[in-house]
Amino acid sequence: MNAVGSTIAALSTPPGVGALAMVRVSGSEAIALVAKLFRPSDKLIGAQTHTLHFGVIYSPAGEPLDEVVCGIFRGPKSYTGEDIVEITCHGSPYIQQKLLETLFTVGVQPADPGEFTMRAMRAGRLTLDRAEAVADLIAADSPQSHALALSHLRDGFARDIHAMREALLELLALLELELDFGEEDVEFANRDKLTALLIKLQARVDGLAGSYRAGRVLKEGVATAIIGAPNAGKSTLLNALLGEERAIVSPIAGTTRDIVEDSLVLGGVKFRLLDTAGIREETADTIEAEGIARSRAAAEKASLVLSVIDLSD
Repeated sequence: MNAVGSTIAALSTPPGVGALAMVRVSGSEAIALVAKLFRPSDKLIGAQTHTLHFGVIYSPAGEPLDEVVCGIFRGPKSYTGEDIVEITCHGSPYIQQKLLETLFTVGVQPADPGEFTMRAMRAGRLTLDRAEAVADLIAADSPQSHALALSHLRDGFARDIHAMREALLELLALLELELDFGEEDVEFANRDKLTALLIKLQARVDGLAGSYRAGRVLKEGVATAIIGAPNAGKSTLLNALLGEERAIVSPIAGTTRDIVEDSLVLGGVKFRLLDTAGIREETADTIEAEGIARSRAAAEKASLVLSVIDLSD
């Protein structure tokens, strides 16, 4: 990671060609360093936080690079808690690269992976669970995974943890009072109520622990193994579900030797479809035998198994 207080920059939009791209600059000197390249520079130096400014970025040699819009976000009311400049330029890969190179010539450092979020955590702008939620939200590829990540980002999980922590602290205080004054025949808490509170807390902990599997399924997709004998129609089913020729279909038994995987969203839920090798009891083909072993392993690990049977047999 770069030194604390250094100014960093990275491309914040996907690399490649697009109408627009955005480079984020964060650090104590972010505004001053970008102002060295931006014209008119006085727009940025005295700019209020959360404002946008149109201008031109120039190279240190004085050559115009691109017309841009700079968003100014002054700390501590920014994503990282530091001063931030978000430079929106045209989405040419050449412009993106030259813009970063130009920033580096005036003292900006390349950001390491995840460094913006790390700085946000260090500044107290994000907790660990919210930082993970940011990553999950970026990677969300179904309505359910998006809703789950958004709930965590809005402190849905943190609220549960905080409520349990408060209840445990109250329980601990009552127990310590009982220990300190137990010989004085003073009861600070009914033991039945303490027991009931513990049982309730245990149920909440078990509920959160039990929700891990469901949350993982929503995040990563339901692992769905398509299992059956050779030539039962497994690959045909996969292709029909996906609406494309993803797997080879042939009248020759044993065409599928390895697992063919693809994803499908149904009813807002992502399914990871695993087309497997046909299962039979014996085979002299060592490659087919390995494929059968992988099919059985996929069936054991899957959350859902589709067993395909050839009705003509």
